[in-house]
Amino acid sequence: MTIPDLSRLEHVELREKFKTEAGDFTPWLADESNISLLGDTIGLDLEVEAQEKEVGPFRADILCKDTADDTWVLIENQLERTDHTHLGQLMTYASGLKAVTIIWIAQKFTEEHRAAIDWLNEITDSDFKFFGIEVELWKIGNSEVAPKFNIVSKPNEWSRAVARGQEGITDARQLQLRFWNAFKSYVEDHGSQIRTGKPGPQNWMNISLGKTGYQLLAVASMWDQESHSYSKNEIRAELYVSSEESKSKFVVIESQREVIEKELGYELTWLNPEEMKSARAFTRKTVDLNDEADWMNQHAWLLENLVKLQKVFKPFTR
Repeated sequence: MTIPDLSRLEHVELREKFKTEAGDFTPWLADESNISLLGDTIGLDLEVEAQEKEVGPFRADILCKDTADDTWVLIENQLERTDHTHLGQLMTYASGLKAVTIIWIAQKFTEEHRAAIDWLNEITDSDFKFFGIEVELWKIGNSEVAPKFNIVSKPNEWSRAVARGQEGITDARQLQLRFWNAFKSYVEDHGSQIRTGKPGPQNWMNISLGKTGYQLLAVASMWDQESHSYSKNEIRAELYVSSEESKSKFVVIESQREVIEKELGYELTWLNPEEMKSARAFTRKTVDLNDEADWMNQHAWLLENLVKLQKVFKPFTR
């Protein structure tokens, strides 16, 4: 019998990679891929709004939005063991920013600070959520160093609430949830640069463009616009803007319509209703979402067009 030759995980001290919190660790954490890993760990789709955000006499490390509901998320990080100073800052920031979700990241949580986060989750209402996260670095042999986030404290009933969000949904929503889970796997398997949002029992999935107010949407709708019926379905890849500022810039984007569509190689449908706060531009395709054997083709079409839209529209969001 041949014995497998396996390597061992080797722990790497944070200070070997990050000399300072403000100059090294915070910018690393705010990077899109790393904030995405943190979001996946706790079940949130995070988008960075600002670093070193001023709150009174203090500066919060990272300010984010939860793109699922457009609420504030504040992150305070440490390279060392948790301390009372940072706990006090968290309370100040929460009050000053009226942040709904507070994430405290540290190399190690003391028992008293873990208990403090648990207590905050107990005494505050459901509009406020507090997470305690420990961060580690690991490598195998001469491999690149990889981060790992560990939850040490989370809102009461958080895991059950996430699970309950997938119960009691219609057959159509269950189908869409399976569709998005499969799409996320497809994107990961094909090494795409786009960052998919968290799969949910809904007809869309967010694709970050790195700027609040702008995002790409992958859509799997049971309603087909072409036939005006539910007997057929459709998938769409679209640019979606959702704020007054971004909507005003949408007019500028649309003024470049001819150039944009020439680069894409096809025309888009442009919608900017005056009575709505949102606007969008999209391409669509009629499909049968119930035909799971065809999902790979549908996922390939979505990924191809989302990559094109990302390339064309991202420069407009800077």
